Amino acid sequence: MKFAYRFSGLLGTVYRRGNLSFTRDGSALVSPVGNRISVFDLKNNKCETLPLATRLNIVCVGLSPDGRLAILIDEEGAALLVSLIGKCVIHHFHFHKPVHSVSFSPDGKKFVITKDNVALMYHAPGRKREFNAFVLDKTYYGPYDETTCIDWTDDSKCFAVGSKDMSTWVFGAERWANLIYYSLGGHKDVIVACFFEEDSLDLYTISQDAALCVWQCDTELDGLKPIPPKDAGREKNASKDDEEFLEEPKGEEIHGKANPNEQETREKVKYSRVAKYFFNKEGDFNNLTCAAYHKKTHLLVTGFASGIFHLHELPDFNLIHSLSISDQRIASVSINCTGDWIAFGCSGLGQLLVWEWQSESYVLKQQGHFNSMVSLAYSPDGQYIVTGGEDGKVKVWNTSSSFCFVTFTEHTSGVTAVTFTSNGYVILSASLDGTVRAFDLHRYRNFRTFTSPRPSQFSCLAVDSSGEIVSAGSQDSFEIFIWSMQSGRLLDVLSGHEGPISSLSFNPMKCVLASASWDKTVKLWDMLDSWRTKETLILNSDVLVVAFRPDGKELAVAALNGQITFWDHENAVQTGSIEGRHDLQMGRKELDKITAKQAAKGKSFTTLCYSADGQSILAGGLSKFVCIYNVKEQILMKKFEISCNFSLDAMEEYLDRRKMTEFGSMALIDEGAGGEDDVAIPLPGVKRGDMSYRHFKPEIRVTCLRFSPTGRSWAATTTEGLLIYSLDSGLIFDPFELDIDITPSNIHKTLHQKEYTMAIIMAFKLNEKKLIQEVMEAVPSNEVDVVCSSLPDLYVEKVLEFLASAFEISCHLEFYLTWAHKLLMLHGQKLKTRSVKLLPVIQFLQKSIQRHFEDVSKLCEWNIYNIKYALAISQQRGMKRLAEETSADEEDLDSDNSNFKQWYSLRMSGPHSGVI
Repeated sequence: MKFAYRFSGLLGTVYRRGNLSFTRDGSALVSPVGNRISVFDLKNNKCETLPLATRLNIVCVGLSPDGRLAILIDEEGAALLVSLIGKCVIHHFHFHKPVHSVSFSPDGKKFVITKDNVALMYHAPGRKREFNAFVLDKTYYGPYDETTCIDWTDDSKCFAVGSKDMSTWVFGAERWANLIYYSLGGHKDVIVACFFEEDSLDLYTISQDAALCVWQCDTELDGLKPIPPKDAGREKNASKDDEEFLEEPKGEEIHGKANPNEQETREKVKYSRVAKYFFNKEGDFNNLTCAAYHKKTHLLVTGFASGIFHLHELPDFNLIHSLSISDQRIASVSINCTGDWIAFGCSGLGQLLVWEWQSESYVLKQQGHFNSMVSLAYSPDGQYIVTGGEDGKVKVWNTSSSFCFVTFTEHTSGVTAVTFTSNGYVILSASLDGTVRAFDLHRYRNFRTFTSPRPSQFSCLAVDSSGEIVSAGSQDSFEIFIWSMQSGRLLDVLSGHEGPISSLSFNPMKCVLASASWDKTVKLWDMLDSWRTKETLILNSDVLVVAFRPDGKELAVAALNGQITFWDHENAVQTGSIEGRHDLQMGRKELDKITAKQAAKGKSFTTLCYSADGQSILAGGLSKFVCIYNVKEQILMKKFEISCNFSLDAMEEYLDRRKMTEFGSMALIDEGAGGEDDVAIPLPGVKRGDMSYRHFKPEIRVTCLRFSPTGRSWAATTTEGLLIYSLDSGLIFDPFELDIDITPSNIHKTLHQKEYTMAIIMAFKLNEKKLIQEVMEAVPSNEVDVVCSSLPDLYVEKVLEFLASAFEISCHLEFYLTWAHKLLMLHGQKLKTRSVKLLPVIQFLQKSIQRHFEDVSKLCEWNIYNIKYALAISQQRGMKRLAEETSADEEDLDSDNSNFKQWYSLRMSGPHSGVI
């Protein structure tokens, strides 16, 4: 088995914190999710998480105007310059202090970041290769407190910066003779946003107390005068003299004054406040948290801490909409380039919304689990993933689009386990609220609720291969409950364990249930023999998780002492064991008194999962690592580091000595700085913020692991979210039975001679995907039957696997369906004898065909509807036309008759009357 699994997607979390940004064409949305970014393609209804990450949570995202580059800045000021086309990191940089905002100039030549009370302007990286992509151009001083927001004029000549000292500063990107800096006041709270009017220096400023000031400038953009060459030359010489003694040029410094004297303001740009508006006239709204402005349509969107947002038309301040999306604080707002779609991010709920304000409808509405995810399960065809969380919600995700398409909220407490039935249309979930619920994926409803005679908290769940028997283990009564799916009745209560039930697993091939408990035993129950205990396996430590191999011939058990043991359950014989506690490599929490090495003695694997072919086993626990072991050799094959986010706890093996003082760790100090979510440390008697709020770091952990039935990917529920790792076949040259004569030129020569079977075998020996595709598509459709019948058995499986992957990218749907049909019809009986080994390949093929079936069936239904509509319209018009034609014919006939009568009367009354 090849271990070329790479990170391919992040599900379950759509937004954490930071600013949302639309791409240049306005059809995609970039959302920061922890220390990664996700790109939501709103037109094609897909989501992609880029395979790159920062050390800490991302707080600022700046997109270049051409949509090629992005700057990602984390909590400590470390920045990544990222190519959105190549999806890779180009450059690393550190600003050394937390950055509040970043913005590219509209012409793409500069970008500005704000940190502390300064604004730094850098030369934007170009398309050429540069030694240093971030070159400082100017440093702007002026505000007394931290800077909060940035906005540029349309021609990139000036930019405005808002501050926590309630002032807004307008700076020139170049040194203009009549505008170097200008300070604006007029507010009584922190500036949240500032926006220039289109092609103008006129400015709007918005403060946290929901006040809007409209500022008018006495000068147009064209009226900005450049500094005379003499003065500019003196300044350049002075700056060069300073830089001679510096290792790195620090750029030009511009110091602004809040109250300049009359001489300094003479013949300079002047601003005057022409209006001031208030959002909370009725007192229904609290703090304004974010704002966005679309210059072409003059549309202003403001979000509030109560979850309400407003749409206003400026400069008249006409209210268009006032709606509530939740009861949580709106953290970020963004408008796309056309002004049609508005994106909202709520960090408290992890919610992301895209709203089309003209039609008042949702373009996108996604929300992750409010608390951490606990369990997951793949559908039998690998197309869907179901997750259960501590918030009591059960969510179903599409693996191809990465979107959640249904959420079940019937549980009233945390969900502990979820699973699919064998047909893939029923989801079962167990919860601490004492119920096991069955959900129908056809009608999206809870159609069965299983309960115990006495209230019990269910900690684990299993369903047999037929989908008829449901079992759940209790953590308080130490019993296992068995129900019938058809009737919903309780069939039996299995007693015998002396501790909480930690895990249940049905044998996929036999009617045997394995139950693990904290009483250091694993019991095997025979369903056909009145649920009697078939066998009891005794271990040295508390048992945490149990799993059957896909062929049902082996049982894996993970215990509290960190061991994974393998059992032949038919003969109750242990066949092997793995000492895994040293591989887990626990991190040390900030408040731990002992080292990670000492703490790891009590740590163990809490989740196990066999691979689809049963040759390997995945194991994870309270650590940032997931281990994959070879079962036969009982050795560690690879360790996957699921996160490098140091915003989470227990990430480092050793504590940073710089954070340790003689009184203990600095993490013990709850620093309330009065920021977005923090509580301000106020004067005595002053009430501000939520005093119950506490800053905490979530601990990194893996709660559940599952392999896809197709064998192409595996998923893990972690503190970060639902992580998907897929096979990266494109990066590996993996030939099969390669010979010296197997070359691309020989393959093309064989293909030219129309020896199709031989060409296919040679292509699969070389195992180059593009070459295989070329050879397969060169076979005429009338020759497919002959080629399929002459293929050796060894290559039938490889062709089926190629067909499954080709379905996902190729447009030759009917051609590849013909291949699949002929192969399965001709080799079906032989394949059946190796069904266990071939099951992942067949399920991968089924998943690919099923996805196309759903897409084509939707298209066909839409076409049928359109044709029926067109026929109905044409029939109506045809009836009208027929009626009009018949009435016209009748009128013509009447006129002909009258003309004939008139002619006949004239004829009879004429000189030749009677002669016809």
